[in-house]
Amino acid sequence: MSVSDQEWREEAQRVEQVVDVIHKRIHDLTEQVSDVTTDIVSIRKHFWDDVTVNFEDAIEAVETYASIKQQAEVLSERERAHRHAVKQLKILRRLEQNPYFGRIDFLEEGERQAEPVYLGIASLLDEQDEAFLIYDWRAPISSLYYDYTPGPASYDTPAGRVDGEITCKRQYKIRDGRLLHLFDTGVTIGDELLQEVLGKQADTQMKSIVATIQKDQNRIIRNEKSRLVVVSGAAGSGKTSAAMQRIAYLLYRYRKTLQAEQVVLFSPNALFNSYVSTVLPELGEENMQQTTFQEYAEHRLGSQFDLEHPLEQMEYVLRAMEEPGYETRLEAIRWKSSAAFMHIIDQYAERLKQSGLIFRDIAFQDRKLIDARQIHEFFYSLDTSLPIPNRMVLVARWLLTELKKRERSERRKPWVDDELELLDKEEFAKAYQQLRRKNQFHEESFDDFDRERDLLAAKLVKRAFKPLRLMVRELGFIDTPGIYRQLFSQPEQIEILLPDGKRSGNWPAICEQTLLRLEQNQLSYEDTPAFLYLQERLEGFQTNNLVRHVFIDEAQDYSPFQFALIQRLFPRAKMTVLGDWNQAIYAHAFDQDSFEAVASLYEPAETETFLLTKSYRSTRPIVEFTRQLIPGGERIEPFNRDGLKPSITRVQDEAARKDWICSRVHSLQENGHQTIAIITKTAAEAKAAYEQLRDSLALRLIGSGTITFESGILVIPAYLAKGVEFDAVILHDASRESYGHERERKLFYTACTRAMHELHLLYSGEVSPFLADVSPDACEWIGS
Repeated sequence: MSVSDQEWREEAQRVEQVVDVIHKRIHDLTEQVSDVTTDIVSIRKHFWDDVTVNFEDAIEAVETYASIKQQAEVLSERERAHRHAVKQLKILRRLEQNPYFGRIDFLEEGERQAEPVYLGIASLLDEQDEAFLIYDWRAPISSLYYDYTPGPASYDTPAGRVDGEITCKRQYKIRDGRLLHLFDTGVTIGDELLQEVLGKQADTQMKSIVATIQKDQNRIIRNEKSRLVVVSGAAGSGKTSAAMQRIAYLLYRYRKTLQAEQVVLFSPNALFNSYVSTVLPELGEENMQQTTFQEYAEHRLGSQFDLEHPLEQMEYVLRAMEEPGYETRLEAIRWKSSAAFMHIIDQYAERLKQSGLIFRDIAFQDRKLIDARQIHEFFYSLDTSLPIPNRMVLVARWLLTELKKRERSERRKPWVDDELELLDKEEFAKAYQQLRRKNQFHEESFDDFDRERDLLAAKLVKRAFKPLRLMVRELGFIDTPGIYRQLFSQPEQIEILLPDGKRSGNWPAICEQTLLRLEQNQLSYEDTPAFLYLQERLEGFQTNNLVRHVFIDEAQDYSPFQFALIQRLFPRAKMTVLGDWNQAIYAHAFDQDSFEAVASLYEPAETETFLLTKSYRSTRPIVEFTRQLIPGGERIEPFNRDGLKPSITRVQDEAARKDWICSRVHSLQENGHQTIAIITKTAAEAKAAYEQLRDSLALRLIGSGTITFESGILVIPAYLAKGVEFDAVILHDASRESYGHERERKLFYTACTRAMHELHLLYSGEVSPFLADVSPDACEWIGS
């Protein structure tokens, strides 16, 4: 809708006025920061000058403590003021460039005049601190902008629902403090603004999307009631962006009670962590905690096992098809990640209440102090109605008492006398002084030397037993690896524990394969969640009650075990899970729905599910091509952004492939594309492609250890590219040989959906069967 010249002038003038206010605020804050910095330096420099230190008696000591405390509090207050001012300066400098992006005029029910509401990344009051020049996009009234077209509208506040009418809705393009464009719109986000944002080049880090949040994304962001929020969305539908804005919204909404460290994001890998690390700081918020499930597993089990990394498992699945036992391993991966196997572990744990637990000897200097059979007998003498973790606590108390008895008898052992001979004079002097203080030293008595020896012996033994006491407190007397191994030593027992209707004809081979790895102290990735789950059933779930919100991205790759562990690890947290079933590339997710697994942990009334079907990342031609690669792809809606059709090019040999890639990369760079990904199927293929191209192109090889995402030409395996995006993608090998098995379809789709502007596929020999059903009009075939 067009805007009159008069309105344009008024809006441009308002931008100038707001920017002037921001400039003045920046100037004042800069001076304030300088003054506070000076204060802090001065206080630190002269801290002890203003403190009277006197410890002559108790009263003087108390006054000294109070003086130090007062000075420390002054310093702490100044440092807090400095941090707050610096934070505000960062926000103001962002507002200085682009103070706001939208406006609504809202006529509240019962009022005569509509109030103009301007939206930006942060709130800004006028110079009198009375009226809002800019409203934070997360403010309750701001939801009107995202949820309604002009007409009747309402929004929720802590005080209740406010009804009224939107009389005007306007969007702005402001750069460097200057109004470049504005237009009235009848939709949430005008295509023109979204086209501009989506048409830009890919960045090395995800950017804030507050100016282009869509209505369905806004409902996800502002959901406060549900304990579980499930977001299932197509590739490029803005799932991760919505998650980051949701975190920012929650930190704003509950700013008095919620801190950034009380929010945890489980992400697919370190590269992804780098990619999203700037979104919250851009909005003036601290970053949440970021981790991966593998990092958690390494923390818990890294000292016990050589843990297989999920990407190692992925490489095995993609490359080891000709190796003996491959199909058995695939079946094991599926079973051990399933709800049925979780049922097996639960039933196994129930049986262990009555019998079957395995314990370790408590040994000292290659001698058994407490035999494992004694521990076994004591455990099973306890009330069987008590949960196993409660009984383990009682066992630990009993063992600590037994260790005290063993300590006393150990003091007269020969090794103690040997150790006493090696003690220096200082140790004997300390023992002498200790006995003097206890009045246990007599004038030249033969007993004095015995007392001194006994005291030192007690200390020596206590010090030597310290690791044993620590091991007992940490329940190290439970042989959890042995208990887990025992489960597979009798395949017929597993069949008994299976839920009705669930049977596997290959259990003996799976068990044999599992035992072989366990004997080598290796824990496969599919065994890791199951082992952790069993360990928690035996020892008690370790919980973190401080975390209030947990986010899981790429949730389609998680097993029921992983969801159950995370839920019990953070029992007071609400959970937001995001994923795309069409990108479930791990072997365990081929035939089970991860979203059903997490939903089963919550009551239906506690859960809200959102489905995002519109894809914004890629151009319309790319989305129309990629949605034909998967079943049900017709439900994916492309955003109307024009571009080139994907190309599928046949090359004769490796030399032709190299020449084509080098030529295409140069062409892409000339067209302004800065982030170009050459995507391979595996890490081995990525390394080979890198070696082939490195002399002709300045490129970077991305591997599992890469922790930063940088622009340029990247060679990257498809499974590492998941979750990020690139200006252009070259699929290194789209042949049947590389992508010929149905289980690789989702990986193929994932690789193709990383492209924002251009997608090019290469193949030699026979093309992948996944392209057989693609309409000839959806792509350009070259040389076939």
